[in-house]
Amino acid sequence: MKFSVFQVSRKGGRANNEDRMGYCYTRESGLFVLADGMGGHPDGEVAAQIALQTVSALYQKQAKPVVKDPAEFLAIALMAAHHQIIRYASEKGMLDTPRTTLVVALVQGTSAYWVHCGDSRLYLVRDGQLVTRTRDHSYMEQSASGAFRLERINRNILYTCLGSPTKPVYDVAGPVLLEQGDKVLLCSDGLWGSVPDTDIVRELAKGSVSVAVPDLIEQALRNGGDHSDNVTVVAFEWETPDVFESTRGISTDSISDGVFASTIQAGGFEPHVDDLDDAAIERSIAEINDAIKRSAAKKS
Repeated sequence: MKFSVFQVSRKGGRANNEDRMGYCYTRESGLFVLADGMGGHPDGEVAAQIALQTVSALYQKQAKPVVKDPAEFLAIALMAAHHQIIRYASEKGMLDTPRTTLVVALVQGTSAYWVHCGDSRLYLVRDGQLVTRTRDHSYMEQSASGAFRLERINRNILYTCLGSPTKPVYDVAGPVLLEQGDKVLLCSDGLWGSVPDTDIVRELAKGSVSVAVPDLIEQALRNGGDHSDNVTVVAFEWETPDVFESTRGISTDSISDGVFASTIQAGGFEPHVDDLDDAAIERSIAEINDAIKRSAAKKS
């Protein structure tokens, strides 16, 4: 498995950076994660960090060297992260819970899968064209698709996230067969809120992600001005040519089956997620299985 990757996060005009991102990989699998801690609630950066650490830890447990069921893994990992945030708030005796968005991409073999909750996005660009992007869990995007027809609300408001007292709404996609030169970009709303989709696609089409991503970040900060949001991106190019392998390229071909590499580090606090709450994970699995059964029952 070969890919080049570039990640960066800038504080912008905000007092704190509540975004978190990172990636992990084994010999035959790669995981890319981005979370945007939500303002208006306490410890948004903690919620984002817990989400990253939970997903990463669960991936390390299950990718031996691949995850058996990628779509199920992504759903379980997202729900496990949600439960870990709730657990953290309970242990701290918090009256309001920390909250975050989350987008995760998993690549195995030549296929990509992803899950997202909230308005952190994933873009897939091929040959200079947008193949697909995630749809935000906001009233604006959903009303445009006809899912909601509400007039008396701020349509930019998210109706779901991790850490909320209500169960998160999320979408899982894939498998999508990757082709040589495909570029996948995960970003917080600090990027897409200031840079149009057409500009994101055009920049990704120009060259390597190590060139495109810094240019996109600078454009978002310029457009956002003194009050720009945190801007965070992790992007990778699939099966890149040898010219990129000599710079930021990663090849997993030479590593052994038991190796796990990660850029996701523990935060400067003690959320107790390194040792995953097995009960929370089992609860997540049970909830997802129940949802699958209900869906199957409706179709029959």
